[in-house]
Amino acid sequence: MSFRRIFFLSFLFIAFIVFEAVAQCPMCRMTVESNLADGGTAGLGLNRGILYLLAAPYLVVGGIVFMWWKNKTEDQPEIA
Repeated sequence: MSFRRIFFLSFLFIAFIVFEAVAQCPMCRMTVESNLADGGTAGLGLNRGILYLLAAPYLVVGGIVFMWWKNKTEDQPEIA
């Protein structure tokens, strides 16, 4: 089997596996709302955590792309 076929079949297998997710968003929302009503700052920490989790994959992929680009440009000769 070629690499592309294995990759494509693996992707399809992973894409169609569905796990049941037990989301706790309403519970988190009630906790933050009650904390803010009492003068707390739990919402600020929750928002920062969400932004941190959002930014992490972009930084990883960006770092990989940058390293690939840097290595690719070093291998090519300069045109005079």
